[in-house]
Amino acid sequence: MDLDLTSRKGLPEALRVLLAEFPRPDWEAHANFTGLVQFWMERHVMFRRLTEALREDAEAAVDGRLDPVQHGARLGRLGSMLVQQLHGHHQIEDHHYFPQLIGMERRLSRGFDVLDKDHHALDGLLGRFTEKANAVLQGQGEAGVFHAELVSFEGLLHRHLEDEEDLIVPVLLKHGTGGLH
Repeated sequence: MDLDLTSRKGLPEALRVLLAEFPRPDWEAHANFTGLVQFWMERHVMFRRLTEALREDAEAAVDGRLDPVQHGARLGRLGSMLVQQLHGHHQIEDHHYFPQLIGMERRLSRGFDVLDKDHHALDGLLGRFTEKANAVLQGQGEAGVFHAELVSFEGLLHRHLEDEEDLIVPVLLKHGTGGLH
């Protein structure tokens, strides 16, 4: 199975073994969900909302429903927030949480390798996102070109977030977060 972020449709069953024991609909009711897991999931919701708002703004700009000055202001604020927060989030995961989570479930280490590779791929995608956004902000790029880049980025980011949740949340529900520091 191809596990590249740009082509996969989800994680293979071998990496989703804990998901059967801890299905998504039951996560919020689990005693280990509150605290760190809930906070981490809220960060993912924020990333999804930011990309959705950026996409909707770009669509409105392309359609002439959003003034270019307003679009630029929102793009600068929301785009900067997305890039900064996503970079920081991935650094914490790669250098802090992933090594500890591997220690909790060694059989899923391949999944953490996949997520780490995703982060490197997303760094490149964030670079393209930033380049296209800056072109719009500097009046040298079209909202439609940025929109196309954003749609692609949003799809890949959502794929990554879903796979990351499917791997990590069940581990934390099973083992708790007390060992994470």
